[in-house]
Order: sequence, then C-alpha cells, then structure tokens
Amino acid sequence: MAGRLAIIACGGALPVRIAESHPDALIYTLKGIPSSLTERAEEHQLEKIGTLFAAMKEAGVARLVFAGHLTRPAINPADCDAEMLRLAPRVMQALPKGDDALLREVIAIFEEQGFDVMGAHELVADLAAETDLSAGPAPSDAELDDARRAIEVLAHLSPLDIGQGCVVAGGQCLGIETAQGTDAMLRFVGETLDTLRRGERGVYVKAAKRDQDLRVDMPAIGPETVAKVAEAGLAGLVVEAGRVMILDRKSTMEAVEKAGIFLVSRSM
Repeated sequence: MAGRLAIIACGGALPVRIAESHPDALIYTLKGIPSSLTERAEEHQLEKIGTLFAAMKEAGVARLVFAGHLTRPAINPADCDAEMLRLAPRVMQALPKGDDALLREVIAIFEEQGFDVMGAHELVADLAAETDLSAGPAPSDAELDDARRAIEVLAHLSPLDIGQGCVVAGGQCLGIETAQGTDAMLRFVGETLDTLRRGERGVYVKAAKRDQDLRVDMPAIGPETVAKVAEAGLAGLVVEAGRVMILDRKSTMEAVEKAGIFLVSRSM
C-alpha cells in the first residue's frame, strides 16, 4: 500500500533506527510513554485515540509501524473520548490473555481505521538476524545441546503466550523470560549457584513465540543484551533467524567479540 508512513515511537533505539531509514516519516508519541524522538514528534494522549486517528488520516498516513518498548500506561477513564470508550471493552478482554493477544487486538483496531500496520523488519534492511549468522568462538556440542533444550522449553511455553527467552545450562533450565524482561532474568541467572549449572556455563536463547505477529514486539537483542549475557557468566546466545532483530548490529558484534562469548542464529 502506497502512502505516508507514520512511526508510533516508544522507548529504545528501534524508533530512531526506523526514523533514520525513513526521514520523511511522521512521528507520533503517546503521553506517558518515554521516547527518544519526543522533540521531533507530535504527542497524543492514549485516552484520546480518536484524535490520533483523525490526525493521521488528515496527514495522509496510510502505513504505520509501532516501534520501541511499549509500557502499559495507566488510563484515566474520565479522559477517554468516545472512540476510546467504544474500544475499551475489546482492549480489556484482551488484557488477561497475554501480550501477544493484546497487541493483535491493537493491530486489528488500527487496521479497521484503514492503516496498514507494518513490522520494523519490513522497513529496515538487515534488521532481522539472517540464517547461520555467527560471531565469537564456536559453541561446544554441550552448549548446542543446551540451546536445543532451551528451544524446546520455549516451544512448549508459546501456547501460553509466555516468554521469548530461556537459559539452560547442563540441560537444566535456569531462567525463563517473563513480564519482568530479559535483564531481570539474566540478573537472576547470574546469581544462580554454579552447582546448578552441572559444569556448564549455559546458553541464552531468544526466539519469537510460535504464531506471534512480528509486526509488533518482535524480539530484539543489542549490545546491552550481550553485556548482560556475559555478566551472567553464560557461554553465549542463540537467536532465531529471521524472527529476532539485532539492534545496532556493528556494536552488538563488537560486544560479542570483546566479551569472548558466541552469538549464532538458527531456524527454529
């Protein structure tokens, strides 16, 4: 679909990367949700979603991308416009079903307004990890076994809409990424007693949930992820090819080499 692109910019480096690749894109931020593009953006209040829809249509927006860390802001019902009040029951029904279910509902709402919702990986070349990407030392057979075990754990959790990351060492699952996020899980893993690792350092696997809509909340890693993996004492990380983004790829690869850990991508 041709037409003007809009970026709904939340936190992190991803909105900046998209804006650099698409300098003509319009940028919108949401009140109460931090963004690095605030100075260049038109801010809207989530409670006034009807105003946001109208502004984008008036500006000729046909395509949009949600980018960055979207924290769930507190919504004041007293501030809601008629459109938000109409949509609220749908959103509330999706909330208890998990992040993926909620984001699918958000996508459907914007599509019903006539916008083509796109994924960041569709707009920025070389953003997703390609098959057989590798950096750092080659993983051992035992480490590959741990990666396979982590992939198995994530596959079983996918129907429950839980987690995009898992750590396994010596066949033992040491951590699963939940609502607290990657950093919290890796910090917890770093505090795990060596005896539980069964003589292995362990591997972190990052993958999308099965049937996950990758247009919103596509899993991502960056230099900070690499640093946290190293701090947790892990041997390396494995990411799902084509379904995990590598933010700031040059710095990420440099961080892998500097830390002496491995990074590989695999189809899962």
